[in-house]
Amino acid sequence: MKSRIPASRTIGARFGVTLALTAGLCVSALSFAAARAEGIIIHDAHGRDMTIGNASRIVSIGGAITEILYALGLQDKIVGIDSTSLYPPKALGEKPNVGYMRQLSAEGVLGLNPQLILAIEGSGPKETLDVIEAAKIPLVSFPETYTEQGLIDKIKLVAHAMDADARGACLAAAVSSDLAELKKLRDGVKQPARVMFVMSFLNGRAMVAGHKTAANEIIKLAGGVNAVDGFDGYKPVNDEAIVAARPDVVLTMQRGREQLEAEAVFANPSFALTPAAAKKSFVAMDGLYLLGFGPRTAAAARDLALSLYPGLNEKAATWKPAALSVDCHK
Repeated sequence: MKSRIPASRTIGARFGVTLALTAGLCVSALSFAAARAEGIIIHDAHGRDMTIGNASRIVSIGGAITEILYALGLQDKIVGIDSTSLYPPKALGEKPNVGYMRQLSAEGVLGLNPQLILAIEGSGPKETLDVIEAAKIPLVSFPETYTEQGLIDKIKLVAHAMDADARGACLAAAVSSDLAELKKLRDGVKQPARVMFVMSFLNGRAMVAGHKTAANEIIKLAGGVNAVDGFDGYKPVNDEAIVAARPDVVLTMQRGREQLEAEAVFANPSFALTPAAAKKSFVAMDGLYLLGFGPRTAAAARDLALSLYPGLNEKAATWKPAALSVDCHK
């Protein structure tokens, strides 16, 4: 004969289990709230674990950082930006400008009474950063890694610093989708173009991009190869090196009155002897769009690819970059 448990005992047991579960959930919620109250911890580009508490007043240093913050719908928290923050165009019109990212003044930044400073790696000078850190204002430095994964990581890290991980995942997914579409487009390239990125002319010598630069990586993303080899960074090269590089295309960035023009470049004796001059192959693109490595990078690489390989236009006709239209503000 089976024993029967009284209904009162069954109800009591169930109530006890429910009470225990509820108590556990409350403890978890309180623990989570306490953890959030202690701040968000970010491991930054300088190898430091930075604790972020209040992020309601931000100074954003670096065009890509500002672009990401706007794409995440967090622009209302920005109280100041640097002069490289050119996108969206309204940014410089509605936010105070603290100057060029490598020539910041402590007074200009601290005068905005920020509670948090988000800066791209390479911002400075060091003396200014030392004064800011002495003022106990959290300054998080974001790594500038010119790779597809580096771009995705930067988006997620900025979002995490702002306690907006869901928004960051949304934007990262859109950018990842764009990079996947870009690869499909790039796979249609049969003969990679040799591209030389010219930053400027210094005392008659061309300042060009070598390896480990944003220019080198955007050329690769567009399906081209850097015509310059043998060094990292941006360096002036002599006439013999330009002729030996045999670029098919000269690439540069648009930057107001100081931008290079095709006629001036190809009038240079060394460039006049290149295949690029013979075909008048010259591409100039907006500097932040081309080299910023922000959410629009895949779109910029697509546009460069179409300039290098007009035959890809039909293949690219149906691709509308997701990062340009996605809503990640919630």
